[in-house]
Amino acid sequence: MRTLSEIDMTSKRACKAMGFPWGIAEEVGKNMRILEMFGLPGIRNLNQYFKNYKNQHFQIISLIAKSNVSPKIPYCPIVLGTNFLDQISILEELNEIKFNNVAYPLIFLPFVSRASEVIGKRLFLKLDNNEFLLNFNNNICSNFLNNKIIKAANFTTIRFLENIN
Repeated sequence: MRTLSEIDMTSKRACKAMGFPWGIAEEVGKNMRILEMFGLPGIRNLNQYFKNYKNQHFQIISLIAKSNVSPKIPYCPIVLGTNFLDQISILEELNEIKFNNVAYPLIFLPFVSRASEVIGKRLFLKLDNNEFLLNFNNNICSNFLNNKIIKAANFTTIRFLENIN
């Protein structure tokens, strides 16, 4: 059994070894900790992603729009997640954001969870048929029960849910 600190540190080192900058590696370490803490297969997905990273090209996205399409090359979940988190204060005004063709979308999920905490709103994330309700980075409710590796999500939707007090 690995501790959350070991998961964090190992993920950071692996990310850095793959050529990502330290800042991105720090984000990935935090995210793998979150996935594993909530019982989702973060390490398995990250390991499989890195096995394919050198041989497969992934689409890089800088500015996120309401609808984002990458027909042939899947989006890199790490770059997508980092940019999503960086742009969250602007993106929340869109109410719904769509992506097609996201590689290893479970790696993207904790970025969305952390964004929920930043803006103080619950977010609904749909990865094809898998649904996740992200609640201020405190819990993740989902119909994803099989703990397998998801290599790609053809359709990804994020909805910003208004707080009802």
